[in-house]
Amino acid sequence: MQGFGKILPVDGFKAYLYNSLPTNYMASLIHLYQPILGIEAIQLYQFLLLETRTSLDNNLQTHHTLMTYLNRPLDEIYESRLKLEAFGLMKTYQYDTEDKKIFTYVLHAPFSPDEFMRDTMLRELLYREIGENKFTSLNQLYQKEVPLQHGTDITVSFSDVFQTIEPQSGAPAPVINKEKEQGVQIDKMDFTYLQQVLLDKMIPVKKILTDVNKRVISQLSQLYQLDQYEIEKSLLWALTDENTLDVEQFKAACNDVFQTKYNRTNPHLQFKENNTKQEETHQPKSRTEKLTTHLETISPRELLEDLSAGKNASAQDMRMISDIMTKQGLTLPVMNVAIYYCLLQSNMRLSKAYLEKIASHWSRLGLQTAAQAMEHAQQEIQPKQKRTHRRNTKQQSQEVIPDWFEDSKRSNTNTAEKKENQSASLDEKERDEMLAILKRHSSNKK
Repeated sequence: MQGFGKILPVDGFKAYLYNSLPTNYMASLIHLYQPILGIEAIQLYQFLLLETRTSLDNNLQTHHTLMTYLNRPLDEIYESRLKLEAFGLMKTYQYDTEDKKIFTYVLHAPFSPDEFMRDTMLRELLYREIGENKFTSLNQLYQKEVPLQHGTDITVSFSDVFQTIEPQSGAPAPVINKEKEQGVQIDKMDFTYLQQVLLDKMIPVKKILTDVNKRVISQLSQLYQLDQYEIEKSLLWALTDENTLDVEQFKAACNDVFQTKYNRTNPHLQFKENNTKQEETHQPKSRTEKLTTHLETISPRELLEDLSAGKNASAQDMRMISDIMTKQGLTLPVMNVAIYYCLLQSNMRLSKAYLEKIASHWSRLGLQTAAQAMEHAQQEIQPKQKRTHRRNTKQQSQEVIPDWFEDSKRSNTNTAEKKENQSASLDEKERDEMLAILKRHSSNKK
């Protein structure tokens, strides 16, 4: 019932088709997408596709129409919509009127069977759902190899032959973004860590982290739910002698890590509860919560640059962080908190020995999230403050106290209490100042 309250039967909708459909789109929907998404999601896509062809632009319909035609409750229709969005088959836009919500459903064409079979993540998901025998037959049916003659591909590109304007002398050539927003909608992955690992091992970064390989790495990282250091191990395992990435070996390595980590044979899609942006009800309120949320989402390089007024993080610092993170097997959010804690406790100095001590301790504790690491760091700070206070008190009690001091003790009590309160709030003040720096520079980047 996660769609309860998000959409009502009286809410309106319109459907549009964003791009033209491939000639064999029905084969893709039924044979390839349906085993993964389920028949309900495909039925919703087909109905909305029909609406794009038969409805007038001003013909606003209610979701009660969907419920009637599909013979399904609204929460199931909502769940099917989310699945279509996640796989890049639909985008949803919403605006509110005085009495109801209006949704615009923009359908995107599915991959053709050939494109589907060439997408790493989609191939893996389909293989897990239908098994090896059925997958092999579909693969042979839809991915037919084009026989190539031996020789070098000397085909020219458009930019080799044509130009639309005469470039000025010394002017750089225009950059064309060839990235295609189609297929499974995956989160962007930060490749800073992998780039540093490859540089340290004298491996050509541009040859490994091509646009195609980056997408494959991002897809498999999410499919197998692997951390950065686990992706690193799989990537290094799959490199050939010519320093190229063997994708099949990389998939096999990721699968091996997945089986060891989760004690499961294969990944299986499970529908998340409360998984949409509209359902993000909890907003961080305290400064510590805001800081924790920020440390969950940025990379160590961004953290260091934010705390140094946007200056580039040194290669030496990044190499040190990479080595410690790999050795101790920390997640990125926990490593961020460790860096932050080390800087906070060492007057903004990034000490390798101290950082390694923190990382090894937290690795043994099995901390996985920034929230866990922040909570533990705060627990570490409080006993230190108490021990310092007790030590100072003990030293004072052991000293020979002259008579005149007793007369002035009461007058100094308020001052001492004030200093103690200031000391107790010092770490909170430093956290606030560092959070302000992070917020300022992260907003500038946007």
